Amino acid sequence: MKNKIVSVLQQYWGYKSFRPLQEDIILSVLEGKDTLALLPTGGGKSITFQVPALSREGLCIVISPLIALMKDQVENLKKRNIVAYAIHSGLNQYEIESILNNCVYGDVKFLYISPERLETEMFLLRLPKMKLNLIAVDEAHCISQWGFDFRPPYRNIAKIRSIVPNVPVIAVTATATPRVVDDIMEQLAFKAKNVFQQSFYRENLLYNVAFEENKTGRLLQLLDEYKGTGIVYVRNRRKTKEYADFLIRNKISSHYYHAGLTPVERDKKQMDWLNGKVRVMVSTNAFGMGIDKPDVRLVVHMDVPDCIEAYFQEAGRGGRDGKQSVAWLLWSKADIVEAQKMLEASFPEPEFIAKTYNALGNYLQIVVGAGKLSTYDFEISDFCSRYSLPAMEAFSSLKLLEKDGYISLSDAIYSPSRLKFLVDKAELYRFQLENPSLSAFVELILRSFSGLFTEFVRIDEFVLARRMNADKSIVIKGLKQLDKFGLLAYAQASTSPKLTFLSDRIDHREIIFSPEHYFNRKKEALQRLESVKAYFTSTSKCRSQILLEYFGETNPRRCGMCDVCESRSDTGLSEYKFNEILEKVKPLLKANSMSPEELMKTFSTMNSEKALAAIRWMMDNGKIAQNNDGKLFWK
Repeated sequence: MKNKIVSVLQQYWGYKSFRPLQEDIILSVLEGKDTLALLPTGGGKSITFQVPALSREGLCIVISPLIALMKDQVENLKKRNIVAYAIHSGLNQYEIESILNNCVYGDVKFLYISPERLETEMFLLRLPKMKLNLIAVDEAHCISQWGFDFRPPYRNIAKIRSIVPNVPVIAVTATATPRVVDDIMEQLAFKAKNVFQQSFYRENLLYNVAFEENKTGRLLQLLDEYKGTGIVYVRNRRKTKEYADFLIRNKISSHYYHAGLTPVERDKKQMDWLNGKVRVMVSTNAFGMGIDKPDVRLVVHMDVPDCIEAYFQEAGRGGRDGKQSVAWLLWSKADIVEAQKMLEASFPEPEFIAKTYNALGNYLQIVVGAGKLSTYDFEISDFCSRYSLPAMEAFSSLKLLEKDGYISLSDAIYSPSRLKFLVDKAELYRFQLENPSLSAFVELILRSFSGLFTEFVRIDEFVLARRMNADKSIVIKGLKQLDKFGLLAYAQASTSPKLTFLSDRIDHREIIFSPEHYFNRKKEALQRLESVKAYFTSTSKCRSQILLEYFGETNPRRCGMCDVCESRSDTGLSEYKFNEILEKVKPLLKANSMSPEELMKTFSTMNSEKALAAIRWMMDNGKIAQNNDGKLFWK
């Protein structure tokens, strides 16, 4: 079996060997064991379920919470000539039905599906007919109420296990405390506890914290000291543009990124950054999930993060190539006050949440008792404006309704126009005979795109318009008319965020936030914020040790490199920083003697104080000497 999985790895990914723990996890899955894999960000989690699924006949269902992540994974698999589909709120009923039928009767290897879709009748009717070899649960911490990103629809996963009891489950995550680890296995109905956990310690990633009132000045110093690609995280959308503009004014190429941008804008900015056209991405926490750029040298948090889990994931995007990288968190006293205010604002009073739910039902024109799994384009700014709701409190209310399983929200995702004929060729011919005014239009569609009878095909209305010598709006009107006739299914391109009602609308007075689902959650959010405060205000314990102990690792070693470890060394420098200065000074002074002023000019402002401390130590310890002219030379 080992030869088989290595062969699969090499065939599809081009790697000759697995990373640490990957092979053990894969073999556990292939032995039919329910398996929980905890691997750090960038540790190759997807390979742990993709390789075993490809090693056997049958289909792997992958449950994932984010549409963008699903689409990205599916595209990557298709590039490797692996048949994969994704089912999410951006698809219409015909598309979902077509994909599910392919999973029953076709040669599909991977079906990515959002958790709320698991309880639909359309899925449950076909599930027993699918030849499953594995169920994979991505971002598995979402199933635990103790997790920082709890999503109630994840609880549906255990229900489908009773339908396919002999199919093993693999759950993967990069962030889970010991309490969450146990809860994941319990909620997924593991037959036996089985955890593979790689230490979250990253020897090439340095964690630093600085109390800083002049954050913009410090940011410029950091970007001067640490060359290469960077990510700068900020708390809100307004700040992304402000900081990006500030960096551009200081001749540092930058983009800003947040969930409010259109999908086209986000893709453009992301590709520019990935391809090295811009050096720094300034972003909210919307940026990073599924982004795998190996050479990020610097990650800076300009604001206090909500929790250790989020910070650890975001900081962990640095240094995935194994080379030295650094994560900085800059804070001031004002940040603590702001973080506490933001936390309070993210928990509106239950009465306001119920009011928001009622307004939402009216806005989307859903009657009480209907609407389950119906999906709508949704612009929160228009919603708030129409019902005079304060935006921050309304958004927080929607997020709490999502966490309680009433609705599901997704960021704007670009979905191109798609088309599929719902009738066979004989019936289509009859339709053309009976509707001669539309016959030429149907013929044009058939000539312009192939495969329309077997699956949904991406189309471009502009292509049809150009060939008809007509306006694009005329084409769209014609396609919608054919859709109404039931001749074809037409899904027009969309760039809007999506909102899905996960259950039928109820009277807003029946919405109940139990202590478990509201007050306890608020208490846990406060505790997570306290953990973050304890992390960045500590001056006596290694940063890496604090983070690793939070995730349950016992007796982790000091990193010897962070700001706390530096302050405890003889020179006030980490071994890494001292060696970096040594490697620069030694060849300079070996080649030519230099005055202290000349030598110090070779260091940036950020490095000068540290360089001076190291040079003094080298002089005190006989490595550097001074001649009669006062110049320094290497002994």
